[in-house]
Amino acid sequence: MRDHLSASIFRKPILSAAVALAAVLMFTNLPRLRASDDDCQRRISHADHELHQAIEHHGYQSKQADHWRHELHEARERCWNNAHRWWSEDDRRWHTERDWDDHDHDHDGDRR
Repeated sequence: MRDHLSASIFRKPILSAAVALAAVLMFTNLPRLRASDDDCQRRISHADHELHQAIEHHGYQSKQADHWRHELHEARERCWNNAHRWWSEDDRRWHTERDWDDHDHDHDGDRR
């Protein structure tokens, strides 16, 4: 009886401490997740902007456009590998499918 009583006395504080620790860890990770999303969105937006600029100033087939196509691809891959989602600057939304087209900017001139 004594063992059962002492076990139940210690069980409640240990359980409470475990729940409190789990809550603290969960909420301290939220800012990191948000920062990761912001970083992904910023990297993709920057590469997308630079690609548009390179195409406008140097042409679709230029080495500058190829460089920024590569950078945009890398930024999308990084986001996908880290969070299984990627930001579309053109749609202004997150995608949860790995459905980007590495040549989605190649025909911008056809739309003008």
